[in-house]
Amino acid sequence: MSTPVRTRFAPSPTGYMHIGGMRTALFNWLWARHNGGTFVLRIDDTDQQRNLDEAVAPILHAFRWLGLHWDEGPDVGGDYGPYFQSQRGDRYQAALEKLMAAGKAYKDFDSPEVVKADREAAEKEKRNYLNIRRSLDLSPQEIADLEEANTSYVIRFLVDRTRKVAIQDSVRGDVEWDCALISDPVIMRSNGSPLYNFASVVDDIDMQITHVIRAEEHLANTSVQALIFEALSGSTPQFAHIPFVAAPGTTKKLSKRDVGKYRNNPQFRKLFALGDTAFPILGNEVSESLNPVMVSYYEQLGFLPEAILNSLARLGWSLDDVTENMSLDFIVEHFTLDRVVKASAGFDPDRLLAFQEHWMESVDTAARVEQCLPYLIKAGWISSSPTDDERAFTGRLITALGERLKVFSDILNYDEYFVADDQLVYDEKAYAKRVEKSVETTIPLLQGYRDVLAAEEDFTASALEAALNQYVESRGAGLGDIIHALRLATTGKPAGPGMFDCLELLGKERCLARIDRMIAHATS
Repeated sequence: MSTPVRTRFAPSPTGYMHIGGMRTALFNWLWARHNGGTFVLRIDDTDQQRNLDEAVAPILHAFRWLGLHWDEGPDVGGDYGPYFQSQRGDRYQAALEKLMAAGKAYKDFDSPEVVKADREAAEKEKRNYLNIRRSLDLSPQEIADLEEANTSYVIRFLVDRTRKVAIQDSVRGDVEWDCALISDPVIMRSNGSPLYNFASVVDDIDMQITHVIRAEEHLANTSVQALIFEALSGSTPQFAHIPFVAAPGTTKKLSKRDVGKYRNNPQFRKLFALGDTAFPILGNEVSESLNPVMVSYYEQLGFLPEAILNSLARLGWSLDDVTENMSLDFIVEHFTLDRVVKASAGFDPDRLLAFQEHWMESVDTAARVEQCLPYLIKAGWISSSPTDDERAFTGRLITALGERLKVFSDILNYDEYFVADDQLVYDEKAYAKRVEKSVETTIPLLQGYRDVLAAEEDFTASALEAALNQYVESRGAGLGDIIHALRLATTGKPAGPGMFDCLELLGKERCLARIDRMIAHATS
């Protein structure tokens, strides 16, 4: 009988979830779900300087927004807790004592200055640095004397430098390291806190983790971790080192530190543009979450979780050469580690937007209204408790927008339907081109159609279109002689939904008021 699959994701509580970290978490979640196993969320919070609740909350929120529910961990519990490293000090101490008793770890009294000098000497001599095991030559009495004098020390794991260590990685294949080139790693600091390589192994053993799926940059840690697993008599998990997520068009890891540079990336500009439009209207303050490297950026802009998950799943994994749009259930059914590639996985904003467009098609008007209303409320364009009329109008606008509404915050691009008539702002370039250059012909045409609208009893898009076609024909004019000025007069913008949909949405009184204002503005 095979061992039930148990995977884990163990983020440090640094606040908002990075796209790359979320992709790694997703692969762990998918493998657990594919095998009917357990997904563990563990918090590596050995840094006690942070406000833990404040730092962990955005991480948990990102998982919940995406629907990636964990089986064990914070707010859920489980049989293998605690799930915070800061609460597991007794377990690290017990494991440390086991290693010390077996002669597989030792106290190193070399000062940081001595260690630094050793490193510099190795560098000068162009040889691989290996720590010098001076403390192993100390007698029990000398050790006792040093401890009596409160001499600072760290605890190192004792590497057997006469052997090799190997793993069979699900993505990288067979990987082997020569232990003769491995320095004894520090596993416990002088202040008694454990280091990552040690604490992670102890946690994985205690929580019976069967598969460690993580980014490829952790491969370098695996030699030491495999040795510690062995020394603690733990079952070494199956490792799978997946490719890191690269910035668009590069082979460099996607990093929040490089966000400023990404603004110059042609693909990334599209994502930044969404935030540049929405966030000032919403009054959002600049923070680390307001950039397209973070998962929260997409939630705040109104992306669909389905689109984000589809995009993340395709970062380094594919079902075949043609299948792109996949639901989470479909991915769970087909996800296997042998389909993960070795090469870096480039984050593709165009592909993400395509996924968003695809999944948006499955959202009906009623659901779109519910998703758009919070943006309109926060912008102050409708009441905090929307009326039936406000809901109905929003639904009509969304229907008119059709495919133009790609993310829910796109509704903020259409302030012209919510501002007071006398507050409408004209696009300067369009006004100069469509009105000022031809004011002597455009304004009379606009005045005449204004009278047609005033007399129109059927204020529907189809009736208004028919009326305009009849009107321009009677004046011996072309549709192009008035349509652009009409749009500018009623919406202030050179483009948008269908012209006659716009008129119907605004209604007769608002259209007349806005056309009157344009005429007055142009002839003053």
